[in-house]
Amino acid sequence: MLPISAKPTKSVLLATIVVFAALIAVGTILSIPLPPPLYEITWAPAIYMALSAMVDPVTSGSAIGIGSFIGEAYNITFKGGGSPIYPFGMLWARVPEAFIIGWARNRGRRTLVLAMVGATAFETLAFFFPDWLFYTFGLFQYGSPTTVISAFYTASTDFATLLDLAYIPVSLVLIRAARPAFKRLGFS
Repeated sequence: MLPISAKPTKSVLLATIVVFAALIAVGTILSIPLPPPLYEITWAPAIYMALSAMVDPVTSGSAIGIGSFIGEAYNITFKGGGSPIYPFGMLWARVPEAFIIGWARNRGRRTLVLAMVGATAFETLAFFFPDWLFYTFGLFQYGSPTTVISAFYTASTDFATLLDLAYIPVSLVLIRAARPAFKRLGFS
């Protein structure tokens, strides 16, 4: 049995970022296709919610940002569909989730679950408001300018992102299974 480390070393932090960025990228690439404007539902939320609960927010945010960007860039390049701004939207919407969930990681299970719900709501709104603006003014391949009301209805499909709430129980199982190993690596 490995001894419990006081805090993770720089090499452990780097390895955690690299391994989980790769897992998040794969979880983003292996997606469930949906019709536009949504394009996909990814498997990544279970991974990044669990990671955010087990490591510090900077480490999880780095892994989430790198993995989400790479995965989404792959999706729009090789699977077709989507706008070139999607990878940047992933950064805008997903990285703050690491800090929301990270805040609650040592505050009990109920608080952690509420933080995951809040993080998913944040991600949904982080997609919705820019999309509403982009549809209204026809920016970034979002069609021609239209009315605010019409754009609101089109952007409201972003509320399907709330389906990520279904990954919370999966994340809790992952946390329960992996937390002892993360503690041995020095993550509290």
